[in-house]
Amino acid sequence: MAMLDAHQHFWSVARDDYGWLTPDLPLLFRNFGPEDLAPLMAAAGITGTIAVQAAETEAETEFLLDIADRTDFVLGVVGWLDMLAPDFAAALTRYAARPKWLGLRPMLQEHPPAAILDQRFQTALAEVARRDIPFDILTFPRHLPAMLDALAKAPDLRGVVDHLSKPDMTRPELGDWAAQISALARHPRLMCKISGMVTEAGTDWSADRIRPFLRHAAQAFGADRLIFGSDWPVCTLAASHAEVVNLAKNLLGEVFAAEELGKIFDGNARKFYKSNKTQNRSCRSVFIDQILLEVPPA
Repeated sequence: MAMLDAHQHFWSVARDDYGWLTPDLPLLFRNFGPEDLAPLMAAAGITGTIAVQAAETEAETEFLLDIADRTDFVLGVVGWLDMLAPDFAAALTRYAARPKWLGLRPMLQEHPPAAILDQRFQTALAEVARRDIPFDILTFPRHLPAMLDALAKAPDLRGVVDHLSKPDMTRPELGDWAAQISALARHPRLMCKISGMVTEAGTDWSADRIRPFLRHAAQAFGADRLIFGSDWPVCTLAASHAEVVNLAKNLLGEVFAAEELGKIFDGNARKFYKSNKTQNRSCRSVFIDQILLEVPPA
């Protein structure tokens, strides 16, 4: 089965614009680059990735685009722009012209839900929808009522809910999250990323704990509107890259047939992000092969 990881990150600690990334997170407080990810991808059978922003700066978007330009397996970048800026539309035009810039993600989870109701944000969101630009929705469940309100004013938005909107999976109850996810799924142009689950289920996570949340999202969105992402290296707070990939394969395999899994693990992301915008390779990238030649056998 062809596999595309539609949600992973790179960062350099010295850039110092991440905000959330501090020495209090020793497992993550170091540099993560393509050379770290390539062997993990090869072991998992993943041939391409989409790098997603982790800082609220255009400088970090440029950092990721530079990596993508010199790394064959990075098919593109979901970047950040200031959606409240008066020149947002011009910035959107500038980045949309970049071959490996695939979409936009504001870090809504870092702001109160009221930020989504800001008229400047809603005007910018309507412009994103008008231009049919892929939009990653990074929220906690508390943001979803406001997000649903914004979507009512931008119903044509091509959006994807990151990490199932981060429900608290340490508790067995689905709570209000379940109804809110179902409401989001009624927007036909929205999709949902099967990603970020282990970190929301705690360091003692289990497949049994995660299964009810994944199944609800799977039922709400269906095989044509689900996308796999590893959320590496954030996932390493709770699990290895291999564990995350196998968890998604196993739990989704309980629900969907092989043909449907092919969409979730590859085709859906390519369609959503319009990754044919880039000159992708279907074979394993030369970069991965070069890295593996430098890695001594275990």
